[in-house]
Amino acid sequence: MEGNATSHDLEDEDEYVLLDLDAVSALIDFPPNASYVLSGLDTLNPVLIIDDKFKLIGEYEETIGTCLAFTEHDTPVVHEETGPSEVNLFSGTRLIDSSQPPTKQVKPVCQLHKVLKFKLSPDSEIQIAAAEEAK
Repeated sequence: MEGNATSHDLEDEDEYVLLDLDAVSALIDFPPNASYVLSGLDTLNPVLIIDDKFKLIGEYEETIGTCLAFTEHDTPVVHEETGPSEVNLFSGTRLIDSSQPPTKQVKPVCQLHKVLKFKLSPDSEIQIAAAEEAK
């Protein structure tokens, strides 16, 4: 008897990975719009090259428990006018309160399965420069 494969069985599941640059952020000042190439995500040690200068080697760590990634953005404080229509001409409308500072709205984006921690490669430009300065 042949098994029937459904389209659901054949679909790839999305897997989200957090790129952790904490170990190198003190050593490298990343420009905000730096170009980068991330390769080898399906290997044990992916490579991240930033601005064709800095080569970083990654290592996966499994997350423990539930690890969620969030996004945040500012939202204005909104008041909704309520009351009888003969008393309030703006009943049911929303008014933005410009005297109040915006509030932060946080929404979950995805569940993470792995964290990819990076460290400088021995052949990275910054490592080479540091070795030359030590001479």
